[in-house]
Amino acid sequence: MAAEDRRLQSNNLKVESQESSMNDNHCHHHELMGGEEVVVTVDWRGRPSNPAKHGGMKAASFVLGLQSFEIMAIAAVGNNLITYVINEMHFSLSKSANIVTNFIGTVFLLALVGGYLSDSYLGCFWTMLIFGFVELSGFILLSVQAHLSQLKPPPCTNNNNTAVGEYCEEAKGFKSLIFFIALYLVALGSGCVKPNMIAHGADQFNPADNPKQSKKLSSYFNAAYFAFSVGELIALTLLVWVQTHSGMDVGFGISAAVMAVGLICLVSGTLYYRNKPPQRGIFTPIAQVFVAAILKRKQVCPSNPHLLHGSQINVLNDNSALSSDIDPVLHSGKFRFLDKACIKMEDGTNTKESPWRLCTVTQVQQVKILLSVIPIFASTIVFNTILAQLQTFSVQQGSAMDTQLTKSFHIPPASLQAIPYIILIFLVPVYDTFFVPFARKLTGQESGVSPLQRIGAGLFFATFSMISAAVMEQKRREAAVMSNKTLSIFWITPQFLIFGLSEMLTAVGLIEFFYKQSLKGRMQAFLTAVTYCSYSFGFYLSSLLVSLVNKITSSSSSTGGWLSDNDLNRDRLDLFYWLLAGLSFLNFLNYLFWAKWYSHSTPSSSSSQQDHYRYGTTAAAATANHAHNLP
Repeated sequence: MAAEDRRLQSNNLKVESQESSMNDNHCHHHELMGGEEVVVTVDWRGRPSNPAKHGGMKAASFVLGLQSFEIMAIAAVGNNLITYVINEMHFSLSKSANIVTNFIGTVFLLALVGGYLSDSYLGCFWTMLIFGFVELSGFILLSVQAHLSQLKPPPCTNNNNTAVGEYCEEAKGFKSLIFFIALYLVALGSGCVKPNMIAHGADQFNPADNPKQSKKLSSYFNAAYFAFSVGELIALTLLVWVQTHSGMDVGFGISAAVMAVGLICLVSGTLYYRNKPPQRGIFTPIAQVFVAAILKRKQVCPSNPHLLHGSQINVLNDNSALSSDIDPVLHSGKFRFLDKACIKMEDGTNTKESPWRLCTVTQVQQVKILLSVIPIFASTIVFNTILAQLQTFSVQQGSAMDTQLTKSFHIPPASLQAIPYIILIFLVPVYDTFFVPFARKLTGQESGVSPLQRIGAGLFFATFSMISAAVMEQKRREAAVMSNKTLSIFWITPQFLIFGLSEMLTAVGLIEFFYKQSLKGRMQAFLTAVTYCSYSFGFYLSSLLVSLVNKITSSSSSTGGWLSDNDLNRDRLDLFYWLLAGLSFLNFLNYLFWAKWYSHSTPSSSSSQQDHYRYGTTAAAATANHAHNLP
């Protein structure tokens, strides 16, 4: 008994020493429970968070405020940017479209940088705060340039010697430099903020501690997309109206003010946040798998996967296997070459192999998950290329139509992009309240339909959005050229309505799909950022398509390319829309192939998660019993 008392006293001293070190240094944010590393969320002072005081929907609501205001600020700029670039900077239509799509594409690509910095070095809160101020500085600089005539090219002048009747000098040199610096400060800030808003909000819930938190987490994701839609809607109606009637300088200034309010919301919740500390080197375990697999490429994988290092059987029987990198998961048969990284060399000694030569099944499975979702991710790129058209050419399409709603009120063409978000504000609650319970009875799935099915349905409807756009543009052009009539702007609303339904299915489905691929909570911000890359590549593909179509059609026609003029009555935007409709349908067929491959080669989500929790719980219990029986 005396020995037992001494052992318990020694253990208590160790625990007290660990807690003291954590509180004093604010740098030790990981504890070992049963030999397994557990990430400890902390408060703003670096102390372990208190579930009674920190986290929950109250804390997440401050993040939702930032999300709504941030998207409001950047959407007001991005969605009406093409009008500013053409009318104030005097760039051509095709060049202006590329400037806008490159800008938006860069925003989403930089989300990867924000996710990496957050997970590895800064944490979500500090990443949002630092780059939020970077984004704010970009808005301010844009507003200053739009206000000062010295920083813009001179207004267009009448010139009867030109075919178009006026001469417009394109922005060059210092004026162009100021514009692009301001634009890409916004891109850098917004890109790094975006993935961390969703990840930090989700960090406020911990389903592992309380099963009710799982439902609240699901509600948070719905609330996050609802906040996103509300921000977009206000930006595309009220703020775009201000830009149109009060000037772009006032509009950019309001975006700066709105972003400042969003940052105030973020800071206001500081006392309530559960902060997940950064974990250095989030890519190191992934790199170790590839290096170890290459080094052991000549080895033969055992027929029984339980013989692999760190497998479920080994986890239960070998306490040493429960290192900080292990969180037992179900082994899959995909990419079997990578399994060679788990082969333990038997040389008759107990020499421990380097982690660059021997990995666990969990590490390998994490890499397999990342590789498996790449085709799914790639299949949504064309979908976002279509989104790019709604933010560029469709705005110009609306500008060439009758925008009058009443005798004194005209609809800003950029506000047409608000239509999908009006649909989303109504459809998302209806979908969750009525469709999901009904579909759940038919399919037996908690979410009604699987994320892959939801993405596929969205990609299918996106094709009809472009078909509608092509038909309406052909009708508009024929009326303008043949009959000298101007159609009402409401003729092009169907393409926005259809895309609203498509986006609700595809965008939310993609977020849900990647959320279910999360890896032990180690890369949540980065994985969220990956979903934004689909937007980035989609907008870059749009720029590439515009340039290629112009080049090919210009060389094969004496009248110029489909998109070579700033006059839509001379251009053939309808043919470009038909091309996108064809690409969209081919992309849908491509998606069906990869979705089927993923479903057939991956254990079902429900069963794999159940096995994951079962084995994880059993392993923890076995480790606890083993520790209890130690002398």
